Amino acid sequence: MSEVNHLLAQGLWKNNSALVQLLGMCPLLAVTSTATNALGLGLATTLVLTCTNAAISAMRRWVPSEIRIPIYVMIIAAVVSSVEMLINAYAYGLYQSLGIFIPLIVTNCLVIGRAEAYAAQNPVALSALDGFAMGMGATCTMFVLGSLRELLGNGTLFDGADLLLGDWAKVLRIEVIQVDTPFLLAMLPPGAFIGLALLLAAKYLIDEKMKRRRAVSETKQSVTAVDKLTGIAP
Repeated sequence: MSEVNHLLAQGLWKNNSALVQLLGMCPLLAVTSTATNALGLGLATTLVLTCTNAAISAMRRWVPSEIRIPIYVMIIAAVVSSVEMLINAYAYGLYQSLGIFIPLIVTNCLVIGRAEAYAAQNPVALSALDGFAMGMGATCTMFVLGSLRELLGNGTLFDGADLLLGDWAKVLRIEVIQVDTPFLLAMLPPGAFIGLALLLAAKYLIDEKMKRRRAVSETKQSVTAVDKLTGIAP
């Protein structure tokens, strides 16, 4: 159970692929103009990571080390092609919106990196969980950035949710602020860089605050232990 908690904590926060490792920046910055696009690509990436990690872990004993990278790439390409066809079949609007960034998951450093760093050395279940945690960490970052840019740019949230979830999802669209003219800076690439910088700064501040809290707690525990040993504390 401790290994499961460790993998979830690493993927979602401590070793987040977008906020710590800074991997997969191209789709992260290009596709997150809306929350729907960000969520769609993030879930696709999560599915690819989970499936490829599981497949590579299952075959790790039969893959020659000399040619492991080309084999990993072939496995990743096969999974990405399957995911692309699924999106094309069941979410065609999203498929058109994401465009080339779906097949480009094959070249995402995060996918091949997790295959090499974890899946090739660990059991199938843990490798699948590692891929899921890393994918969800990237998805959460994409979703927050996409929501922030959409809200500042158009004043809406979940605009075009029907492209991902079907016609019923049109009711999910929320108009938070009525905007006559879109705020283009938030919607264009500079807005993506600024938004990512804000998220990086927020994570740094949260981590520093947590470190200070842990340091204070450890200091209090040490003082209490010393007092008990010396007979000062009751």
